[in-house]
Amino acid sequence: MKTLITICARGGSKGIPGKNIKTIAGKPLIAYSIECARKVQAAVGADIILSTDSADITAVAASLGLETPYHRPAELANDTCGKLDAIAHAWAWAEEHFGCRYDYVLDLDCTSPLRTLQDVLEGFKLLEADPQALDIFSVSPAGRNPYFNMVEQKPSGYFDLVMEGSTFTTRQGSPKVYDMNGSFYIYRRRFFEENLRDPNTPLSLVYIMPHLCFDLDERTDFDYMSFLLEQNKLDFTING
Repeated sequence: MKTLITICARGGSKGIPGKNIKTIAGKPLIAYSIECARKVQAAVGADIILSTDSADITAVAASLGLETPYHRPAELANDTCGKLDAIAHAWAWAEEHFGCRYDYVLDLDCTSPLRTLQDVLEGFKLLEADPQALDIFSVSPAGRNPYFNMVEQKPSGYFDLVMEGSTFTTRQGSPKVYDMNGSFYIYRRRFFEENLRDPNTPLSLVYIMPHLCFDLDERTDFDYMSFLLEQNKLDFTING
């Protein structure tokens, strides 16, 4: 299988300014995804593309050994552009630049680095085993359940369960739901050929992370992850 690995790292970040290259446990955050990409590259054979609009991120990645001739266009680096538009552009560019056809695109999210090489390889196995599936993405068991203990405001102005009319009376008895943790996504070529722009499709698979994994959205998330890494509180090895 021919694989393209994308690492998307936009320069602008409001929640945690400069988060993609902010130091965490002694190295830039982006370093964890670059290290994972290199291990996947060695395991399955792949090309790696850094998709960024930032000269600072480009320079940090280069210092970590990831040189890239690709530059994300400004119109794909604003707050309103979806990430999949950026990935699709990088995929099309890479096919022309490298002169090949990719069977898969693996996207590694810089802001959700709590993953192992085994996680990614198991994701590939699950996707390969189901020829009908368009993509697979990592998830974690959810702490709340829309069938049981999540509510939303209804048109009446009052609040009720998200899954209105649910008759489930315990969390354990409710349908299993999961949080998308954003750590990795693997797309089949067909996903982009069909011009899809949402990883959630009727033909999507999930890989359930067997360990802690979460995305860095707020400053407190960054502080918490820093603590876990610096104090060796994880029960697994990142990229191990």
